Amino acid sequence: MSVDAAKNARELLLKEYRGVLSTHSKAMPGFPFGSVVPYCLDAEGRPLILISRIAQHTHNLHKDAKCSLLVGERDADDVQAVGRLTYLAEAEKLNGEAVIEVAAERYYRYFPESQNYHKAHDFDFWVLKPVRHRYIGGFGAIHWIDQLTLANPFAGKAELSMVEHMNSDHAKAIAHYVELTGLPNGEPAKMAGIDPEGMHLRIGQALYWLAFPGPCNTPTQVREALVFLAHADQWPKNPPADA
Repeated sequence: MSVDAAKNARELLLKEYRGVLSTHSKAMPGFPFGSVVPYCLDAEGRPLILISRIAQHTHNLHKDAKCSLLVGERDADDVQAVGRLTYLAEAEKLNGEAVIEVAAERYYRYFPESQNYHKAHDFDFWVLKPVRHRYIGGFGAIHWIDQLTLANPFAGKAELSMVEHMNSDHAKAIAHYVELTGLPNGEPAKMAGIDPEGMHLRIGQALYWLAFPGPCNTPTQVREALVFLAHADQWPKNPPADA
């Protein structure tokens, strides 16, 4: 398995924000049960989901925490010719007020509408703890990947500060990112999150991940990357993982 395969698989996980969660059916033992869930990544780079206590998949997870999340490239004409990832995991419900508060703060930036039904109904945050991954990058590009996740050094106050600063003071720069990458520009874009490899923009109810020119491990490096991209006349290609 090449380093590039793990990087490409992680980027697919970042670019998408919804997948098919497969659990072991409690009502129909022996059968898999699939349901669609939105997700964002937590501080450790693992999918974070918010699910109802009365949902069938939640009952299934309480009985057997083993599950998988299938993620594929959106709007693909030929789904067998593009990337897809099966993320095998053990699901764990988050507990503790401080832990839940951190998870909620990030999740609500990605899915602000969920804050209303979270308060109105019985929903809980769950994290999908990775076990192994099956990544297919196209015909013949098939890999088992043991290590995929990448911790986010900015998760928490540092990320929130950068996101709020960009949204309040640099709307023109964000609009320029949208223009450079050809994203839909019918509604103003808002920054939702930052990770070492890129940033998420929210346009309407859709999320888009844009890669930085190179890895950023400090707030200063993020700032330099954002300033560089604000003055760029084309979006730079991300360097290979083993560069």
